[in-house]
Amino acid sequence: MEKFRKLTSHVVPLAEKDVDTDQIIPARFLTVIDKLGLGEHLFEDWRNLADGSPNPEFVLNRPEVQGAQILLAGSNFGCGSSREHAPWALMDWGVRAVISTSFADIFRNNSLKNGLLPVIVEAEAHKELFGIVAQDPQAEVTIDLVSQTVSFGNGHAVNFPMDPFAKLSLLEGVDQLGYLLSMEGKIAAYEASHDGS
Repeated sequence: MEKFRKLTSHVVPLAEKDVDTDQIIPARFLTVIDKLGLGEHLFEDWRNLADGSPNPEFVLNRPEVQGAQILLAGSNFGCGSSREHAPWALMDWGVRAVISTSFADIFRNNSLKNGLLPVIVEAEAHKELFGIVAQDPQAEVTIDLVSQTVSFGNGHAVNFPMDPFAKLSLLEGVDQLGYLLSMEGKIAAYEASHDGS
């Protein structure tokens, strides 16, 4: 898992509320076990028209969002069924963080375990961010995980909550299993000192 410390990027604004995991990555693409290539099917049914051609109205198809690493999403993002493919698809497209007022718990946990940072901000800050992006699609936002802040580029910054273990895992670039394996020496030493004799 790639380490996450600080990210500065322009954003993809997707204001829709209650975006579920089947919209993020439709079920017909869940037969793969490899994460690579899922990004081309991110929001597949919204990105393409009925004839298979790109929908010019959908935000991911707009030239100004290409290369963006932050998704600015509506509330309750990632609701619906549990599937790790949703954060995999977002990350494969290039997204490293999603900002919203709320996330579905399962999506949030799957994201954290896979290196995608879900950032929760208050409704006022959320609205302000959408306003900034509407005025300037190339406006940059900085997410600093160490200080747990989102800086808007206009001098305004807000804090966001983060579970300490999830924060440590992202900063170190290890998932839960990787963290446990990094403690192998300490575990072995503990077991040796408590061998029952």
